[in-house]
Amino acid sequence: MFGSGNAPKSPTGSCPGWLMTAVASWGENAEDAYDQGLVEMGLGDSRLIEVQGAFLPMGFEATPPMPLPMGSLVECHLATSYAYNGGTACAGVAWAACSTPEGEECAIVAKITTELDYEETEALLKRNLQRRLASRDLEVVSFDVAVDEVTAAQDHFGVAMAALILPESLKMSGGGNVGRVRAGLTIQASDAMASAAKRVDTKAPAAPAMRPGGPKRRNDGPDFSL
Repeated sequence: MFGSGNAPKSPTGSCPGWLMTAVASWGENAEDAYDQGLVEMGLGDSRLIEVQGAFLPMGFEATPPMPLPMGSLVECHLATSYAYNGGTACAGVAWAACSTPEGEECAIVAKITTELDYEETEALLKRNLQRRLASRDLEVVSFDVAVDEVTAAQDHFGVAMAALILPESLKMSGGGNVGRVRAGLTIQASDAMASAAKRVDTKAPAAPAMRPGGPKRRNDGPDFSL
């Protein structure tokens, strides 16, 4: 998954995962459409834990999809977008393999739901991924995106779904799939509050309010009131 040459070293252990999308356009209600989408995506027989946050387990590795056993407990980053009666919806998920400034391999995920078309949704998803990389000072090594679009049938509910499926991550809860705490990206709550208070205290005072029909202020500068 990672590039050759001076690529950073991989952490011990591997966390396989893959992107999948599905659409269902003939749901009798939103829940029915959602369930049809899960079946189409290969998650119909699984128990799901939908997770939030950008970081993936250390050692994430993109792999081809594989069938999941009945009753399996699966972690997934899931984007779900609904449409009704001829409406359209899009959903997308993306991952990026990246490295820290110190050369540590890691991976992040982003997702999006819209009522836009496929191309616009894909562009927004890539921008979300770029922002998550930038805010964490990470350099991208490789990435992949998955987007799908649905048009709901007449008088029916439709759903577009995209997911990054991590079938083994919950078996790796012994601490081997986490990295170090990165200094500088985490600050104490008290420090954050003090910093916010300082910004408020030092900003320029607001101008006096002007109301329609009220008297104009007298000053030496130009008058910008309406």
